Amino acid sequence: MSASGGSKAIIAAFLANMGIAITKFIAWAFSGSSSMLAEGVHSLADSGNQLLLLLGGKRAKQRADKEHPFGYGRVRYVYAFVVAIVLFSIGGVFSVYEGISKIREPHPLEMWWLPLLVLAIAIVLESFSLRTAIGESRPLKGDSSWIQFIRRSKAPELPVVLLEDIAALTGLVLAFFGVGLTVITGNGLFDGIATIAIGVLLIAVAVIIGVEVKSLLVGEGANDDDIEKIEAALLKSKDIDRIIHMKTLYLGPDEFMVGAKISLDASRTMNEVSMIINLAERRVREAVPAARIIYLEPDVYLDPSVAQPTTSSIVMLSSD
Repeated sequence: MSASGGSKAIIAAFLANMGIAITKFIAWAFSGSSSMLAEGVHSLADSGNQLLLLLGGKRAKQRADKEHPFGYGRVRYVYAFVVAIVLFSIGGVFSVYEGISKIREPHPLEMWWLPLLVLAIAIVLESFSLRTAIGESRPLKGDSSWIQFIRRSKAPELPVVLLEDIAALTGLVLAFFGVGLTVITGNGLFDGIATIAIGVLLIAVAVIIGVEVKSLLVGEGANDDDIEKIEAALLKSKDIDRIIHMKTLYLGPDEFMVGAKISLDASRTMNEVSMIINLAERRVREAVPAARIIYLEPDVYLDPSVAQPTTSSIVMLSSD
């Protein structure tokens, strides 16, 4: 996986979540806390999600073939979207259901100290996982805010891991308060309320991930900064009069396609046109390495404010 895929952050999150999930299920088995069960399922779902992200990164490395001539880069978006579905269905919906069941039939906790101890340890471990994700993301974030990074990043893995870690840490705090209030008051209602809150949190994060990844699946163009660099690289040549129009499309988190119609002097020979286009493509790739697939169409610019000859006039002139 490329650096933008944040494999270090994904592996760190996977190891943390697997260890946390096991301890949460043990604490649930001995205490009967629905918050611990919800958190255990949450951590298990997160662990599966990290495996999905790693699998998506591996599948995206497949070489382009006849069926997929532009490669498999967007497979990473598909797996990130599946992560949102898993987080919503397994993590969120299950937690809400379990919380409602606990509110309907509240009962005191057994071995109350065990879930509190596990939650405290889990908060520490999850904090380390979040710190790793932040460290991996910071160089890619640049001067943007964290919200802008999550919304604009073309690589889905790091934003997904960041959101999952934030949700996990918040969920642990909610569970800690829920279990703590249940222990203090002896009323299992607080444990159930915390469980529902965890479920609502997971559903909200899943919706955010789904919306952002859906935009990537549909197809996004290059950002304004890259577009300006591409335009500058094309117009750097005195042989290119202007860019008539240009479109870009991300084929994966690390590469996008550029298609542009450029205006050249009508007197240019085919050999000259070929050299001009080849040099322009080289300049674009040097300016923006992610612009790996480039299609430039030579044309002659016709000013729309000036009356142009009709098709019939062109035919008559050619017949003469």
